[in-house]
Amino acid sequence: MTPGPKPPDQSLRSDAERNRGRIVAAARTVFERDGLGASMASVAREAGVGIATLFRHFGAKEDLIAAVFADRMDAYVAAVNEALDAPDPWAGFAGFIEAICAMQAADRGFAEVLTTTFPAAEGLEERREAAFQGFLELVDRAKDSGQLREDFATQDLVLLLVANAGVVTFAGGTAPDAWRRLVALVIQSFQAPARGPLPAAPADDALYEAMLRAGAASVASRERSSTT
Repeated sequence: MTPGPKPPDQSLRSDAERNRGRIVAAARTVFERDGLGASMASVAREAGVGIATLFRHFGAKEDLIAAVFADRMDAYVAAVNEALDAPDPWAGFAGFIEAICAMQAADRGFAEVLTTTFPAAEGLEERREAAFQGFLELVDRAKDSGQLREDFATQDLVLLLVANAGVVTFAGGTAPDAWRRLVALVIQSFQAPARGPLPAAPADDALYEAMLRAGAASVASRERSSTT
């Protein structure tokens, strides 16, 4: 027997699911190519939907960013857990740094996510906090083994990620592996014994404020304009 047409409500749900999937896929492409500063209008065009349709599914840009990068943040947490399983503390620490910087290099949008805070995206921020707690354990293990310089501060990771994101943005199109040299140089500078003292690390609240400002810029209300 030939199946009859779908009930109207089921057809609407199917259409909505397809549109949502197209929007997320399009946003992934746009953010990877143009970074988080890309407009919602450009995502709608990439997805082939109207701006009103986009905002029916994602009421704010922050919601869309959270949906697009949920799997990337899962991979971020997984990288920490894998590093903690390494028998050698330094190998685990250095391997984690290399892994997350490689993730930045592969996706410009994610490069920015790692250095941006989105307070309203609770699921994304919970993953960030889980990864950070694992990183604290990596730092303690590497210092206890005598392989990580004692004056290494967690703020140094943020500074490295910001620097790496800059290299990815600046040189990614023409020198896609430039980030590898930066990361290798920095990792070597983290290793004990230290060659000399470091200037004071920036305050945690100052870096957090900078990450908040970056997030606010990415989800600015002007992105609601279909002409942006």
